[in-house]
Amino acid sequence: MKQQVEQTEKTEKTEQTLTAEDVILASHNIKDEISPTPLQYNAILSERYECNVYLKREDLQSVRSFKIRGAYNRIKKLSGEDLHNGIICASAGNHAQGVAYSCHLLKINGKIFMPSTTPKQKVNQVKFWGREDVEIVLVGDTFDDAYEKAMECSKVENRTFIHPFDDFDVIAGQGTVAVELLNDSQEPIDYLFAAIGGGGLVSGVGTYMKQYSPDTKLIGVEPMGAPGMKESLSKGKVTSLKEIDPFVDGAAVKTVGAHTFEICKDLVEDIVVVPEGKVCTTLISLYNENAIVVEPTGALSIAALDSYKEQIKGKTVVCIVSGGNNDIGRMQEIKERSKIYEGLQHYFIVQFPQRPGALREFLLDVLGPNDDISHFEYTKKNNRETGPALVGIELKDKDDYFPLMERIKAKGFLYREVNKDKALYQMLV
Repeated sequence: MKQQVEQTEKTEKTEQTLTAEDVILASHNIKDEISPTPLQYNAILSERYECNVYLKREDLQSVRSFKIRGAYNRIKKLSGEDLHNGIICASAGNHAQGVAYSCHLLKINGKIFMPSTTPKQKVNQVKFWGREDVEIVLVGDTFDDAYEKAMECSKVENRTFIHPFDDFDVIAGQGTVAVELLNDSQEPIDYLFAAIGGGGLVSGVGTYMKQYSPDTKLIGVEPMGAPGMKESLSKGKVTSLKEIDPFVDGAAVKTVGAHTFEICKDLVEDIVVVPEGKVCTTLISLYNENAIVVEPTGALSIAALDSYKEQIKGKTVVCIVSGGNNDIGRMQEIKERSKIYEGLQHYFIVQFPQRPGALREFLLDVLGPNDDISHFEYTKKNNRETGPALVGIELKDKDDYFPLMERIKAKGFLYREVNKDKALYQMLV
């Protein structure tokens, strides 16, 4: 990937001024308020991947995310003039909590713009941490929508903007994660996996690791629905995505940072893009097997291990669990996405002949012994020969899919697979 970027047409660069010393200074700047998080050996993942896997548990941070590090470092360094009219930020949730908590600790007035799609749990947490010192504004569908409105408000009200990732003080603060994990690690780290949204975490961590652990391979991880950094690196310049899937909200960014892009293209060894369904499967596994509660972005680094299964055998691997702010109300969607990704949940629009026994025939002759009807919607219309039904079928094993399809075809039922039509799926399911 580094070679690919170097061969791409040169574009205007943002001068990179961040150093490992900046990260060390940030570590001292935040130490009185930001608690260190543990670096934990994970036996289950280590056995599964035949290596030593450690989890850097930023989900155990005070605001359950690493974002407090960068926000507090940036805000604490502001002058009285910078704070005169208060501060402002845009965030999908975790940066907002970091800014809110910093405002409360330092008694600063803050205004926080968040997408209207932000999980309620994160909005409530921002209110909790900021208390009377912050005002929350919900606007737009994505982080980029909230960012645009926050920038407009910043100019009108003359508030200091606290960028969630493209600011050297913020990046340095996020880099303090690396200071801790190197202090706690008892052996050299071969691979370090970290999520990428705007790029602040991986840039800060990479800057420190290059100086003090240069042999560590830094692997960035992005959701398939928002691969902004991978797209930018492949084109050799910051490239905005036209559309994103906001599901992995902490990493759903249309445009990565100019500073973070310049840092990442020199420090990141590779970027793994993970399907949202895979993220959900990993999230559920972490809960069921380890009793670790993470948000989708927090599961990204671990979800990428399958892509490096051969390379990491016998190695020492660290995955940064970046956040644990997951809304319990999202669990049904998380389970659904996981089952679809695993090939266990399928939806069909089936045209049933409007005659007695048609449904019974489907149940007896089409469903396998281990298949289950998980969803069924049907309205009989007497003026038609056939009537459409939305049918959800859950399989016990993904290999049961092809026999199911053969039975549907053999019985002559007209059908359409909803799973394979994204627009139809979002409309009906």
